[in-house]
Amino acid sequence: MNSNENKLKKMLLMGQHKVGKTSMHSIIFANTPPNQVMQIGLTVDVNQNSFKFMGNLKINLWDCGGQDKLLQEYFTTQKSTIFSNVEVLIYVFDVDKEGDLFIKELNDFKTTVTSLSECSPGAIVFVLIHKFDKIKESERKIVFERKYKEIIQRADGLNIEIKDVFSTSIWDETLYKAWSQIVQNLIPNINIIKESLKAFCQTCSCEEVVLFEKSTFLIIDFQETNEKKDIQKYERLSNIIKQFKLTCMKTQASIQAITVKSEKFTVYIDEFTENTFIMLAYTDPSIYPAAISHNVHHAQKLFENIQGSDTDKLKYLTQRKS
Repeated sequence: MNSNENKLKKMLLMGQHKVGKTSMHSIIFANTPPNQVMQIGLTVDVNQNSFKFMGNLKINLWDCGGQDKLLQEYFTTQKSTIFSNVEVLIYVFDVDKEGDLFIKELNDFKTTVTSLSECSPGAIVFVLIHKFDKIKESERKIVFERKYKEIIQRADGLNIEIKDVFSTSIWDETLYKAWSQIVQNLIPNINIIKESLKAFCQTCSCEEVVLFEKSTFLIIDFQETNEKKDIQKYERLSNIIKQFKLTCMKTQASIQAITVKSEKFTVYIDEFTENTFIMLAYTDPSIYPAAISHNVHHAQKLFENIQGSDTDKLKYLTQRKS
């Protein structure tokens, strides 16, 4: 197994208190239903949580309490401890804060990114403008663009990469969109996974293939034969399946395989590797679900004899095709 894949990836989750940091990672990694996050208490220190992703990627998530006193300690006496060896910073803003409260958020963000650039200059930054469900749908684009511009300006000249800025809510697929793209940046050899999925999509004569991480149902990658590349529908699907999974857990049931067939298309979802689910979609009526199921199960049997990570196993699909 690649030693890079075994490395513990340090991820900082920061922002002012009550912006929803602990709630969002509890939904993603601990399967907490959104309607139960109010039961989660305030974070009053640095809570470290380790997660395995795709079996071998180890994420060490530092959920940093956002009270003013704690933030000052992070920037001074704890600066080296907090900001050293960081791979990714996720900084969360509360979309509802305006005026002086938003300026305070911006100032804390600038100090955070400055500290990060000094201690972990190679780290990348993702910004989440959270609780967007509070904003009228007709005003969301304007609000996002205004806040986005001011956030980017605060980081200008700090020699740190802001990879992306997302608008998020725990009540829809936007949370899965953001966290999917975040973890994709931590996965070693992601290009091998992309090539392997493309090869498998062509082998099965499908129009679309999506790879989900098994425990979180975050999207690892997707491939389409058309040029639309509409990831939003997969993010919505990810959210729907996750909610279905939580419902199944209440009855002590688990998802193994799902087939959805209509007049226009067929969708097949099944376990793929030990740590992933795969979804295949096709419109050709001459392709039978049983054939797709056979191809998936045949690949699974091939993987049983391959040592190493999920990436090693997926790479074998490309080798078989060539």
